[in-house]
Amino acid sequence: MIITRSPLRISLGGGGTDLPSYYEKYGCNLTTMAINKYVYICISDILKKNTIIKYSKSENILKINQIKHPIIRETIKYLNFDHSFKEIITLADIPAGTGLGSSGAFNVALMSAIKQKMNIKYTKFSNAEDACHIEINVLKEPSGKQDQFISSYGGVQNLTISKSGKTIMKKLKLSKSFEKKLIDNSLLIFTGYTRKSSKILLEQKQKTILNNYEMTKNLHEIKKFGYDIRKCLLDEDINKLGHLMDVHWKIKQNRSKKMSNHKINRFYNYSKENGAIGGKLIGAGGGGFMYLICKNKEKIIKRLKGTKFQVIDYKIDHEGTKLILDDKK
Repeated sequence: MIITRSPLRISLGGGGTDLPSYYEKYGCNLTTMAINKYVYICISDILKKNTIIKYSKSENILKINQIKHPIIRETIKYLNFDHSFKEIITLADIPAGTGLGSSGAFNVALMSAIKQKMNIKYTKFSNAEDACHIEINVLKEPSGKQDQFISSYGGVQNLTISKSGKTIMKKLKLSKSFEKKLIDNSLLIFTGYTRKSSKILLEQKQKTILNNYEMTKNLHEIKKFGYDIRKCLLDEDINKLGHLMDVHWKIKQNRSKKMSNHKINRFYNYSKENGAIGGKLIGAGGGGFMYLICKNKEKIIKRLKGTKFQVIDYKIDHEGTKLILDDKK
């Protein structure tokens, strides 16, 4: 049996510039953080020739083209994995469609598990690049590189991508005291809304390819936050981080009418009136998780009682994708 796990992430600034439709023209810069909420992949041997696959659905197949889950199917093809006599199970701490990069984390965890099962040597970089290849090039999803790379590496990272596609991760070495301060002065809140990020990202991709002026201008402005938020984290400036995220969110909302809704906007405004400095929806938007930087979060937490908004405790994950069981060893 092989079990791997990959962390989810909070995109802090610059997200969206990691799509090829943008970075191939202008380059990408973003700052992102892995958290201790995980996607798990388990691969075990079974006595039947068929393949059993369990995620939110269950599949029992003989031939690879019968697999309905696109990432599982294409990853098995890509690695030429003998999937017969195998059971593949996936579990997650957080449901998909919530903006924390679950698809990328799932892909990297699966890539790691299959390579481990096949005794293929791999690195954090190769796993992330291979996972990006599956989603971007094979499945043609309107996906970027952020989720796969931060899930593979962990920590708080500044990610840059050149026009040629060269990806570089630079870990931000934050002090333990500042990490604690950041967690103590922030809230990760599930809004209760799930969505398919592909709908919002497809709109962004199409407009960027067509050189839409407003979309391109918006992403140029968003990319600047990748630099600015990196700097205020290194400067250990919580107040500035909150103010930057507030401006980031206002600009981000102009990218699509699907970015937010009335209930989320009303809660965000209430939060700012009651102890939040600033924040934003994580990921492509439209629902999922909101991240807030706060001066006083107790009043906000009290306000959430009786609503479908939920506070989720988190810490920073520094390990990235990890093999947690290999019974061959």
